[in-house]
Amino acid sequence: MTDTVGDHVLRRLREWGTRQVFGYPGDGINGIVASFGKAGNQPRFVQARHEEMAAFQAVGYAKFSGDVGVCLATSGPGATHLLTGLYDAKLDHVPVVAIVGQTARSAIGGRYQQEIDLPSLLKDVASEYLVQVNVAEQLPNALDRAFRTAWSRRAPTALIIPADVQEEEYTPPRHAFKHVPSSPPATSRAVVIPPEDELARAAEVLNAGERVAILAGQGARNAGEELRGVAEATGAGIAKALLGKDVLPDDLPYVTGSIGLLGTRPSYELMRDCDTLLIVGSNLPYSQFLPEFGQARAVQIDLDGGLLGMRYPTEVNLVGEAKATLRSLLPLLERKADRSWRETVEHTVARWWTTMRDQAMLSADPVNPMRVVHELSERVPDDAIVTADSGSSTNWYARNLRMRGRMRGSLSGTLATMGAAVPYAIGAKFAHPDRPVVALVGDGAMQMNGMAELVTINRYRHLWQDQRLVVCVFTNHDLNQVTWELRAMGGAPKFEESQSLPEVPYAEFAKLIGLGGITVDDPADLGTAWDTALAADRPTVLDVHCDPEVPPIPPHATLDQLTSMTQALAKGDPNAWHLLVQGAKTKAQEFLPG
Repeated sequence: MTDTVGDHVLRRLREWGTRQVFGYPGDGINGIVASFGKAGNQPRFVQARHEEMAAFQAVGYAKFSGDVGVCLATSGPGATHLLTGLYDAKLDHVPVVAIVGQTARSAIGGRYQQEIDLPSLLKDVASEYLVQVNVAEQLPNALDRAFRTAWSRRAPTALIIPADVQEEEYTPPRHAFKHVPSSPPATSRAVVIPPEDELARAAEVLNAGERVAILAGQGARNAGEELRGVAEATGAGIAKALLGKDVLPDDLPYVTGSIGLLGTRPSYELMRDCDTLLIVGSNLPYSQFLPEFGQARAVQIDLDGGLLGMRYPTEVNLVGEAKATLRSLLPLLERKADRSWRETVEHTVARWWTTMRDQAMLSADPVNPMRVVHELSERVPDDAIVTADSGSSTNWYARNLRMRGRMRGSLSGTLATMGAAVPYAIGAKFAHPDRPVVALVGDGAMQMNGMAELVTINRYRHLWQDQRLVVCVFTNHDLNQVTWELRAMGGAPKFEESQSLPEVPYAEFAKLIGLGGITVDDPADLGTAWDTALAADRPTVLDVHCDPEVPPIPPHATLDQLTSMTQALAKGDPNAWHLLVQGAKTKAQEFLPG
């Protein structure tokens, strides 16, 4: 049987080690879909409920596997649906290859049905590499470059293949003019280390500091041991950007937790009081949570030189891979004899975790959302993968979940889009079918797309050795993060028509389609519910009815934010008195723990 271009696409994907392609069918990719059937579904076609979810699943797979994620969509609406997931990959530096169909070449430019100018549509999100394959001989080089670029640049790339090209007989490139051959698929990487004189300058800055702070981001994920070594030598505390939450475990006494709007008080105080700052693999955008300009001498390490000095006036900038650079820096550091700064940091961290426990155990109506993550943190397996959505529940993931062991965690860190946690969890299960996964989701995101993807979970769960996938829904009938932003930033009360959500029995829906389901509206039942869900023989939805008026207060509330909140209450915010009481109770724990 003659091989088509579609057949060769799948063969090349297999050669790249691709085990699954997340997608949704359509006539613009019929030639490739037919090839899946001829190839015995190798790689596996994973059918999402929507192309956006397919892109998110590819992102989740790439984040947790370290490999390139692949998604597939038809022309026109399929391509437009991919965009949010691909932008999530672009902004979080995740390698994803998108394969997109297009109308037949002879119809391009003729306003054919579902014809879109795909190069223009995708040129920003796939700015690192985007190509349309117009002849069979072009395919190997184009597909290989898409993979190599996605891998080396940690970015999404896109391949557009018109429908008629997919069905053509495949002919390889020849040794001829204008034919471009391609080498066998392989991932290559370089270990980049700064020159010795720059490392010496960085060491001089760190050795001179008396109160050293480290900010670690996702770029430091493979450098946990080296970060510990630097912290031990300098007596530093380590704060973590949200995408770097799993870089180091939270049971280290000098790890202050997350930083920023969703961060902890110890991280805020670490930055407020330090005189020296080391930034490793982070491009945290909230510079107001870094030291005051001029307060601290600063060193930054990043593999991308274009990101150096963007957020803080750094004195020494080191272009290099985090692990190798820190390893080269360590012998140049002098161990500080005075450990008073470290002792202050550790005291602050210990007190904070007591505060987090006390805040989580405060009464609420009906369940305190902080307690949901607190109870999870007490019993989550050491090898679990946790995905978080964007919303008020992200605050509790950032502050209350203690990373330990081999735990991994991520979310849509830079795009901060709703709806990523459940498809991320699906991608995580395909990356690690032998590990438990937990998705923390608000009811807004669950209604947006999470419920539909429960169908995907049920369809493919038989492929996973470990059946534990818990989708925890924070049900408060409110688009809660936006409600708090209206109050704290706009001085406006909650607008019910915009913010209120309809009642949905998520656990009952889960049981209806063959999954487990548990509903919790009494905080006393929460621990047992988590135990049951984490021991279940099937994916389970944990529907927790939470109090929407428990405030996600930042570690340092500004005068403007307090003024805006007061104005919102004065303008007749619903449940204003309950909101005020919950806010006062919660904040009081920071100053009077216990």
